[in-house]
Amino acid sequence: MSEWRYWYAEQRGTLLALAIFILMFVIYTANHPAGFSANVVQTAANKGVLLAFVAMAQTLVVLTAGIDLSVGMIFLLTNCLASWIVLGNPFETALGVIGVLLAGLLCGALNGAIVIYGRLQPIVATIATGAVYFGIALLLRPTPGGSVNEDLADVLTGRIFGVVPTSLATLLVVVLVVWVPFSRSVLGRAAYASGSSEVSAYMSGMPIRRAKFAAYTLAGLLAAIGGLFLTFFTYTGEAAYASGNAYTLFSIAAVVLGGVSLFGGRGSVIGAIFGALAFRTIGDLLFVFDFDPLWQPLFQGVVLLVAVSLGAFGLFRVRNRLEWFG
Repeated sequence: MSEWRYWYAEQRGTLLALAIFILMFVIYTANHPAGFSANVVQTAANKGVLLAFVAMAQTLVVLTAGIDLSVGMIFLLTNCLASWIVLGNPFETALGVIGVLLAGLLCGALNGAIVIYGRLQPIVATIATGAVYFGIALLLRPTPGGSVNEDLADVLTGRIFGVVPTSLATLLVVVLVVWVPFSRSVLGRAAYASGSSEVSAYMSGMPIRRAKFAAYTLAGLLAAIGGLFLTFFTYTGEAAYASGNAYTLFSIAAVVLGGVSLFGGRGSVIGAIFGALAFRTIGDLLFVFDFDPLWQPLFQGVVLLVAVSLGAFGLFRVRNRLEWFG
C-alpha cells in the first residue's frame, strides 16, 4: 500500500494534468462543429506538439532549479534556419535537419556554459542569450518567407494509417530517445539531485556541472525540434518576437500545470507534455466558444498566474512547517 501511495505522490501532478487535458478536450470536441473526428484530432495534435516540445525543453532546465527564458527564441531561430536549409533532395533535406538540430544543441550548450562556468543567474543569462538568438533569427528572416521540403512536411504533419497523428508519434519517439535515457542516467539523477539540494548533491560526489550542462544542451535540442515542426506546419520562417515570448511563457505554465516544481528536483517531461496539451486545449476552447479575441490574452494570463501560484504554494507550506519548529 505504501508503494502505491509513494507512486501516487510522485505522479500526482502528471495525473492531474492528464485529467485536465482529457476534460478540456472532451468539452472541446463536444462543442466543435466537426465533432470528434480524425481531422480535429490531427489539427489539435499538430498545434499541441509545438508547445509540448518547448515545454519539454523548459522542464529539463527547471528540474535543475533553473529556468530558460530563451527557449522561445531558440524555437524561432531554428524555425527561421529550417526555412533556409531544409530543402532540396532527400540527402540535402537530411543535412538541413541535422544542421537545425545542431544549431539548437549549440544554443543550449551556450546557455549551459554561461550559467555554469560564467556563474550567472539562469534568468539573466537566458534573457541575454534569447535576445541574441532573436537577433540572429531576424537576420535570417527580416520578413516572413522561405520554404521547406513539402514531402517531409506532409509526412510529419499527416496521419499514420489515417488515424494517429504523425506529430504525436514523433513526440513519443522523442520522449523515448531523449527523455527516458536521460532520466535514467547518472546525469539525469544528478540533475534531479541538484534541483532538490545542490549542496547535498555536491557532497555526494554527483556530477552536478555535467548534469546541468546536459540539461541545458538537451533543452536547446528539444526547442529546435519544435522549431522544425513549426516550419513543417507553416512552410515558412518568421522571426515574430511576440510569438517567441508567448511560447516561453506558455512553456512555464505547461511545466507547472504538469506538476513540475519551479524550485527543481520534482516532476517529469511527461507531466509537462500533458500540461502543454491542456494549456493549448484551453486556447482552442476559447475559439470554439467564440470568446472575444481581445480578452483571450487576459484569460491565458490569468491561467498562467494561477499555474505559477499553485506551483509556489507547496514550497510556502514547507516553509511554514519549518517555521513551526523554529
